[in-house]
Amino acid sequence: MPDEPDADAGRFAYEGLDRVLHEKARLGILTALIARAGGLSFGDLARLCDLTDGNLSRHLDVLAEAALVKITKGYEGRRPLTTVALTATGRKRFREYLAQLEQVLRDAAAQESGASAKQAKPGLAGT
Repeated sequence: MPDEPDADAGRFAYEGLDRVLHEKARLGILTALIARAGGLSFGDLARLCDLTDGNLSRHLDVLAEAALVKITKGYEGRRPLTTVALTATGRKRFREYLAQLEQVLRDAAAQESGASAKQAKPGLAGT
């Protein structure tokens, strides 16, 4: 009936897909940092994520502004060293983001199994 609200309205909006995290380069940065509690040097992070220094710097600014990463500038001997690490907030939001992606996968699997079940019903083939 047209007057009934759609029960599935917004079902696939996935509000948990945080736009700050969802961008490809930032997702790569967070993925590189999640298993490294001590963080990574700027150079290692740029190499691992295949980003130029300028591009990495821009994305780190966004992540730092959102309090997801902490950027520490110091020295190793006489050489400048910039280290990037996830904050507690960054770890939490990244885990929440991954949980939302897992929901996307569950929904996709449910849709596929529903479609497979419809195709496998006897009497439907050749009708």
